[in-house]
Amino acid sequence: MASSLPKCKSYQKYEVRRRHPNPKASALLVIDVQKYFSSMAKPILHNLLTTIRLCRRASIPVLFTRHCHKSPADHGMLGEWWNGDLIFDGTSESELIPELDRHPDDIVMEKNTYSGFQGTCLEEILKERRVEEVIVTGVMTNLCCETTAREAFVKGFRVFFSVDATAMVNAELHDVTLKNLAYGFAYLVDCERLQEGLFGK
Repeated sequence: MASSLPKCKSYQKYEVRRRHPNPKASALLVIDVQKYFSSMAKPILHNLLTTIRLCRRASIPVLFTRHCHKSPADHGMLGEWWNGDLIFDGTSESELIPELDRHPDDIVMEKNTYSGFQGTCLEEILKERRVEEVIVTGVMTNLCCETTAREAFVKGFRVFFSVDATAMVNAELHDVTLKNLAYGFAYLVDCERLQEGLFGK
């Protein structure tokens, strides 16, 4: 996967506008970086860890989500769509990968659908912390990351979407997602641009 994805700078052609995150008003969302997706997450792990560390250095809170299902009642349409191939709570696959730079006070929210907002306390936590902007990272680019980014925008949060700390097995779908989000929902960032925006060149 790493070799099939275009270089991040190629995504600049999709940008309608540019902006740097405000560290005093931002939160980093790390979406579903679990053992189930470990093969997908591995190629972006270095960039993801770099993003997490940059945000911690800038005192930006880091919030994790973990996708899991506990009973047929919470399968929703995902059970039908993915023919029952779901991530079940209590299994090893449902756990966040151990390589993540997690701190004891980090919040981990459980979710059972594509959006990080649906059925979680994410919006309440962000508002309590007076967060106005979210930086979206994790997997999968075109499903949980994109859905969370779109819903954040609709809820009134300014959205920054990482091009090099999100992943999808299909490079075309990854690319199309970035193009769509840049058009109507999110500012695109990569590790280099994030560092420049938070700390200068």
